[in-house]
Amino acid sequence: MSFKPLARVFWAPGALSALLLAGCATSPQNPPPPPPPASAPEASATSASKPSGVEAKNFDTRVRPQDDFYQYVNGGWLQNTQIPADRARYGTFIELLDKSEAALKEIIEEAAAAQDKKPGSDAQKVGDLYQSFMDTQRIESLGLEPIRADLKQVAELKSADALPELFGKLNREGVQAPVALFVGQDAKDATRYIAYITQSGLGLPDRDFYFKQEPRFAEVRTAYQAYVEKLLTLGGEKNAAAAAKAILALETKLAEKSWERARNRDREATYNLKSVAELEKFTPGFSWSRYLKAVGAEKTPAVIVRQPDFFQAMVATLKTTPLPVLRQYLTYKVLDAYAPLLTQAFEDTHFAFRGKTLQGQQEIRPRWKRGVETVEGGMGEAVGQLYVARHFSPESKKRMELLVANLREAFKQGIDQLDWMSPTTKAQAQDKLSKFTVKIGYPDEWKDYSKLEIVPGDLVGNVRRASVFEFQRDLDKLGKPIDRKEWGMTPQTVNAYYNSSLNEIVFPAAILQPPFFNPDADDAVNYGAIGGVIGHEISHGFDDQGSRSDGDGNLRDWWTAEDQAAFKQRTGMLVAQYSQFNPIDTMKVNGELTLGENIGDLSGLTVAWRAYKLSLKDQPAPIIDGFTGDQRFFFGWGQIWRSIFRDEFLRQMLVTDPHSPGPYRVNGVVRNMPEFQQAFGVKEGDGAWLPPEQRVKIW
Repeated sequence: MSFKPLARVFWAPGALSALLLAGCATSPQNPPPPPPPASAPEASATSASKPSGVEAKNFDTRVRPQDDFYQYVNGGWLQNTQIPADRARYGTFIELLDKSEAALKEIIEEAAAAQDKKPGSDAQKVGDLYQSFMDTQRIESLGLEPIRADLKQVAELKSADALPELFGKLNREGVQAPVALFVGQDAKDATRYIAYITQSGLGLPDRDFYFKQEPRFAEVRTAYQAYVEKLLTLGGEKNAAAAAKAILALETKLAEKSWERARNRDREATYNLKSVAELEKFTPGFSWSRYLKAVGAEKTPAVIVRQPDFFQAMVATLKTTPLPVLRQYLTYKVLDAYAPLLTQAFEDTHFAFRGKTLQGQQEIRPRWKRGVETVEGGMGEAVGQLYVARHFSPESKKRMELLVANLREAFKQGIDQLDWMSPTTKAQAQDKLSKFTVKIGYPDEWKDYSKLEIVPGDLVGNVRRASVFEFQRDLDKLGKPIDRKEWGMTPQTVNAYYNSSLNEIVFPAAILQPPFFNPDADDAVNYGAIGGVIGHEISHGFDDQGSRSDGDGNLRDWWTAEDQAAFKQRTGMLVAQYSQFNPIDTMKVNGELTLGENIGDLSGLTVAWRAYKLSLKDQPAPIIDGFTGDQRFFFGWGQIWRSIFRDEFLRQMLVTDPHSPGPYRVNGVVRNMPEFQQAFGVKEGDGAWLPPEQRVKIW
């Protein structure tokens, strides 16, 4: 895993919901399809000339779709696919990511090889950044020299009183400290930018890793302490074993007051607006005014504190931690951040823990892939502009615009048809839906990298400057109008997202290809696949957290008390359903943590179904390859979530990821939909059967 500048988001955490990362590939022979249900009105329609888009070669016909739809659709693929040695998981998303990476490699290597690069141009910077990563001989010869000044600054820390300035510098450069700052829209005043501070400082993936007593988590803690010790040894620490033990103890104290991920999703609980003066009084002993000056955020009108009691505990912990331990802790943070950019010994140590132990990867990713990843992290839109020119057609954008329009109309009709919501709240929901902004493919305006300095052969300096550049770009928003044209993902990202503060849904170019979107295929699979994705993102505007913002992006209560109670009753049923899923060991899906994404899946596919029916204009869908349109629609959804995980990654995912694993994004959804029950003739006693009173319908 190569180092990237810290992700600089322009939304408050919880305000943005992304589709995910999941998995894909190829597989066995083409089995006979299930017969269409006799009751389907389209059964008498003639076959169409368009390909179905159904990847029937991946089916497992030993399983009935009525019992385990995910296994039926993907079982052949699951049986015949192995996770690449350099991956922790594999599936549709990773397959498309590999394609995107290969396309970017071609673009980047052309820039690197060009002899006529204009100094200061994006092509020069992209090429030199990539070449600085690929020049392993120079990296080895430099040793620790690229971070010598960083280590010296930490070593010269004279007292805990100087931590605000040091934390600010580390934040700017993408190095972890117990506090992190970012600039985003004020969740309750979406017309202005403001600084948020949020908990940080943990070297393990989540607070739970410090406390879970199961053997696997105990083993991870032991391996983590050994990792810290080895990094410190490589960095020249004489008493690395004792230092590693003290660092783990310090992080465990920070973890005690760190909020759990499910709690961090609560946008009201994490909105605590304070002036700088109030913040100083709230945590005496840590100067926030000095921190804000050091980080460059003095212009913020106030500060939104996401986890107030964490920061009180953080200040108390820092006060009682011996100064040598603070130095060792921050030395380790510098080494951990830059290890993938240093010598082979550092790189191998970093991968052995962060890649192999935590995620189960068997091999480190090829260097060129990590080089591409580094360029993406530093100059993503510069290469994205070239990617779009070569790999995204205007026709695809037009087709997507039509699909989105149909999905919006279907959601509009769905709101009107709700039997549990009052007319008052429906009017508010319709107002919000009418104000959605849709972004497809790529930005209208590209980022300007003219002020970013990239120096040949200076890998660490290049990455550091890229991080500071991106951080400063966000800080420069303070006091300025909201930039509604900005994108939170590059066009080459295989994903999609909803941003509640901007009330927008965004679909990068790279996800708009098979199996998500095939402009040459029949509409049924497209509506089940990319239509379900579109519906998922629209539904995020109305999930348990997105529904707290109005159409202008402001966090406020626009529900009647009765409607809110009815909504919570339905979402509570969904929490209970998903909390029963048991992917590995004794670990179950966290129904509270995954609630927003589960609402997005269920409501999104429901809306996509409605949109598909509207697209037919009361005409019967043809039978293609022996499948009815209704069946093809559900196949479209089922096949985009095929995925396999290494055990280590899956355990981490269940603790940290707000998305459910692939099988439950399929089976957990379809059993709640009567449309699926009818399409496949599901009956009581079948695995996919849920009694009508136990089915959840929200939007």
